[in-house]
Amino acid sequence: MGRVELDLTTDVVTLTEQLVDIESVSRNEREIADAVERALAALGHLDVTRRGNTVVARTYLDRGERVVLAGHLDTVPLNDNLPSRNDGTLLHGLGTCDMKSGDAVILKLAATVPEPVRDVTYILYEAEEIESEFNGLSLLTASDPELLRADFAILMEPSDGVVEAGCQGTMRVEVTTHGERAHSARSWKGVNAIHRAAPILERLTSYDARTPVIDGLTYHEGLNAVGISGGVAGNVLPDLCTVSVNYRFAPDRSEAEAEEFVRAFFEGYDVHVSDSAPGALPGLDRPAAKEFVEAVGGTVNPKFGWTDVARFSALGVPAVNFGPGDPMLAHKQEEFVPLAQIRHCEQALSTWLGGAPR
Repeated sequence: MGRVELDLTTDVVTLTEQLVDIESVSRNEREIADAVERALAALGHLDVTRRGNTVVARTYLDRGERVVLAGHLDTVPLNDNLPSRNDGTLLHGLGTCDMKSGDAVILKLAATVPEPVRDVTYILYEAEEIESEFNGLSLLTASDPELLRADFAILMEPSDGVVEAGCQGTMRVEVTTHGERAHSARSWKGVNAIHRAAPILERLTSYDARTPVIDGLTYHEGLNAVGISGGVAGNVLPDLCTVSVNYRFAPDRSEAEAEEFVRAFFEGYDVHVSDSAPGALPGLDRPAAKEFVEAVGGTVNPKFGWTDVARFSALGVPAVNFGPGDPMLAHKQEEFVPLAQIRHCEQALSTWLGGAPR
């Protein structure tokens, strides 16, 4: 099989099909990254940098501000959903929604808006769907942080073609109870650690979710048990029980503040933080953000969940999610994206960047 070439002169839907039909499950992005690099390197107005299977292309027009448009190139594993299928209204296939339609928009803008009104950094990166240690943005932060510097960033994650600002932080903690083993026939001789976990679940059931308003957006926090483990044998009282709890916190709280809240909530119990990632403030007060929201229709929703916008926020770059496709379809076998949404996102961003009307 010969090398794959992307045609940036074609329409954005056809370009999406080309990208989808290049299989790029996480850690297998070399072929698609090669194709993206060749296509962008042929555009004389861009400076192109390659790090691993992440490709960065930048304009240098000495504009007053710089924005980032970013999308990941990898997908979750195949599930009998390649090649792509276009039925005239929807494009079906792995990665159509999450997020090669967004990647196609990025590539079309890079090709068709050679002199944007603000400098642009286009980032197509690897390994978003797996462990953070492989994530292309995370690796760029460590190796080339200057490539991520900007006044505003847009992550082209599926958002149904409307702006989802910022994102929640996420923290997972293990809350542990201790007991004493004994034969279940003589249970009064021991202490059942699983029974001792009941008050933990009662606290979670009575939890009153915090709903702070940030930049006019209402974020809804969540604190939920997502797992429970304990037990020794069918005739033994358990001496250990662990409840795994996930806390989704609004972006006005830091990780340290989130941890402080969780530890206070479970006061009296052994609490261990097993995983944590910060949220991202929406930054809708920035000029670039205000103009962007106006250009794409004015609708803004808070992002419930965590995305890579948090990586930009950690660098002091406010960021939003905006891309074609329903996020509820991400990772599903029947994944698809409406053709109209792909075209809408391309046109809205082209207008915002100063591209000629089409």
